[in-house]
Amino acid sequence: MKTSIARFISPPVESANQRTARHVLSVILRDPLSFISTLIIVLVFLVAIFADQVAPFPEEGKGKTNAPHTLMSPSSEHWFGTDKLGRDILSRVIMGARSALVIPMGVVLFAVIIGAPLGALAGYKGGWVDEVIMRITDLFLAFPSLLLAMAIASALGRGLDKAAIALVVSWWPWYTRIARGVAVSLRERYFVEAAQAVGVSEAVIIFRHILPNTISPILVQATVDMGTVILAMGGLAFLGLGTQPPAPDWGLMVSDGRNYILDQWWIATFPGMAIFIVVLAFNLLGDTLRDIFDPRQYK
Repeated sequence: MKTSIARFISPPVESANQRTARHVLSVILRDPLSFISTLIIVLVFLVAIFADQVAPFPEEGKGKTNAPHTLMSPSSEHWFGTDKLGRDILSRVIMGARSALVIPMGVVLFAVIIGAPLGALAGYKGGWVDEVIMRITDLFLAFPSLLLAMAIASALGRGLDKAAIALVVSWWPWYTRIARGVAVSLRERYFVEAAQAVGVSEAVIIFRHILPNTISPILVQATVDMGTVILAMGGLAFLGLGTQPPAPDWGLMVSDGRNYILDQWWIATFPGMAIFIVVLAFNLLGDTLRDIFDPRQYK
């Protein structure tokens, strides 16, 4: 009787995912740099979600001009100053947070969706399948990602959607290599052989047994890539291949302010600082996740 009662009042057993999440959270809270970087990312996401409510001049943030206020220096009314069309820089930086986060998230997500299954298939099947997939992957990796994205974006034409497609095409091979390495190490494991022995299909083995084990390294790579893609999107916008005026974009704002950098320094400085801070935050968080998920940390 006591055993049955104890069974009902005993705390529930914590799952492996819950333990991992708790461990990640505890490490982030203990490490000042990780905590600050996570806080910055969360704040930027909140600013992007509530941009219309947070921006002091939301219409100017979206592109409305204000001729009487052109090239005003930072003041109590315009904290970050105004640009050559009189638009409030702070409002445009806040509005630009949406494209700076949403588009890179979409790029990384689609790169994972394309690259990870291909890598898992190549690593699990081996043979000619592995050779074909990995040689195509190596062909894409032979070019620097940003240069390849610039070439594709130039061929597709200017625009935010074209730039996003160009970055997805140039980014998926990295996830193929990661997933392939994990799949090669797992295909001889007992649980995979047991699934094969009972007649489980290859598709089920890949999607239920191989791909879930790639989550940790892919999560680390995706976190770092968020910062890299934000920088790449800013670079394409700076070159005129990404977001087009009057839409708010940090890279485009830096491009607009480059001719005024000596006298009206604030036009390019504040959006440039936004890019720097967000990219640094994602890189620091990615380094923390890498240390957490590194098997050598658990001896």
